[in-house]
Amino acid sequence: MGSEAALAAVILLVLIVALVRELAPPAAAMVGALVLFVLVGILPAESAFLGLANPATISIAGLFIVARAIRDHADLDRVISRFLGDGRHGARAALLRFVPPVILLSGFMNNTPLVATGAPVIRDWAERHGVATSKLLMPLSFAAIIGGVLTLVGTGPNLVVSGMLESAGEAPLGFFGLTPAGLPLAVIGGVVLIVLGPRLLPDRRTPHERSAGDPRDYTVRLEVVTDGPHDGETIADAGLRDLPRVFLASVRRDGASQGPAHPQTVLRGGDELVFVGDVHTVRDLLARPGLREAERAQTAVLEGERHGLVECIVGPNSDLVGVTMKQVAFRGRYGGAVIAVHRAGERIDAKLGTVELHPGDALLVLADDTFVERWHGHRDFAVVIPLDTEQPASGNGFRWLSLGTLAGMILLAATGTLPVLTAILLACAVLVATRAIRFGRAIAALDVDVLLIVAAAIGLGSAIEASGLAARLATGIEVAAAATTPLIALALIAFGTMLLTELITNVAAAALMVPIALDVAQRVEAEPTGFAVAVALAASASFLTPIGYQTNTIVYGLGGYRFGDYWKLGLPMAVVTLSIILIVVPLVW
Repeated sequence: MGSEAALAAVILLVLIVALVRELAPPAAAMVGALVLFVLVGILPAESAFLGLANPATISIAGLFIVARAIRDHADLDRVISRFLGDGRHGARAALLRFVPPVILLSGFMNNTPLVATGAPVIRDWAERHGVATSKLLMPLSFAAIIGGVLTLVGTGPNLVVSGMLESAGEAPLGFFGLTPAGLPLAVIGGVVLIVLGPRLLPDRRTPHERSAGDPRDYTVRLEVVTDGPHDGETIADAGLRDLPRVFLASVRRDGASQGPAHPQTVLRGGDELVFVGDVHTVRDLLARPGLREAERAQTAVLEGERHGLVECIVGPNSDLVGVTMKQVAFRGRYGGAVIAVHRAGERIDAKLGTVELHPGDALLVLADDTFVERWHGHRDFAVVIPLDTEQPASGNGFRWLSLGTLAGMILLAATGTLPVLTAILLACAVLVATRAIRFGRAIAALDVDVLLIVAAAIGLGSAIEASGLAARLATGIEVAAAATTPLIALALIAFGTMLLTELITNVAAAALMVPIALDVAQRVEAEPTGFAVAVALAASASFLTPIGYQTNTIVYGLGGYRFGDYWKLGLPMAVVTLSIILIVVPLVW
């Protein structure tokens, strides 16, 4: 291996370790790696960030704006509710109703806002009808993922692969360029989700799990008000022992635990009571006379304002990840006070200000009635769900304009009347010009981290190719495949991409693998477009962990899942994806 190829391999290895171990945010890590390639002389400085001007990056930015307008005005939650039915036939019937439309919708709009909008609706519906939420939300995420490969605009990796194909001198993918492989995956994958989802996914309502505490329960710390109605009462007399859907876990006095909450324990003013219960129970406890939030400094600023509870899910690219609420000054920054935190499969008992937040954590926030409008769609929160506050009116006068603009964009791009990028930019111009989305809100809709990741990933792909590393890796794959057929080379490319997309972002995985895939295709005398399509499909096949893709992170906390739950349904989905790639790609390309 040449010196530049070896140096490139070292840089990429460091990058992957940094991403897997979360030593730095993905955007910072990838931009840093790209700068390293410039500093060591592998990539010219003037070409390092050409990815910012790549059609893929601009297209993704435009789709963020279109998706925000649709989310603001199309009332997707009501649409999804209509598909769910009356709940009389259980989880499988609900999946049969909503999986096909979700797959179809995610083929034409960004799947992250679709899942962020649909997940709380499906969760509330499941709770009302006695259906296990855990059997529905993971299939929602997976349905959005497989629907994303129906068309070129379904998800970011598709556009990245198409842009890199064009940069390599090949024809870019058409609007329906992925459909010959994406459609069988959508159909077969949808059947797997409907048939196997209820069978393989856990029911978090079993008696054993209830006795251990529901994984969706929040832990909230309340203080006994001095001279209040419970000061001097026993726990039993105060009626705090046998509350429905909640239990008093422990009592702390003067910072020291008094042990398990015994019914005859006498409460004193200033005692800290640790309750475990669901969202609605926590809301009822806050309204109970004689109890107040233990961390009063967090909520004092809100007194006298009209406020209520909001549930927020920490996004995977949020500034909150890896810091505590005290470090980020949550109250001052967001205008709300966190009163409880839920982490999937783990009870949070520490003081809220000292809890280091993770992607997928659910925060119960006491906030004023403008909180939802201010932070709805912000990258810090994957989902913002109003519980007490009234959600602002969405301005239904723009509903049909937004939907019509989306339909026009799809029609113009699908028929080839306009190039895909031109159709997206036209749609953005119409939405901003008609004030269906204000310019400031359009700018706010852009996820800068994602755009930097896409641009840096394209630059890293160029660096891998320029260093000769892509050629070296391609030679190794060619040698491995030489004893049999090019099908082995395709399998190695697809499997490698699927593995990489679980470790790093799917956009990064696609960008890193495209140069290798194109080189391998040339060496085994195969059609390069087919190998690029395999990378696009495999990069989207993030089914095995809750951190591989944003939609998986969104449902992680809401569904009460544990990390290992994703393997149960994700492994069959990964096998289906790999099988589709190995059967359809050689037949079509």
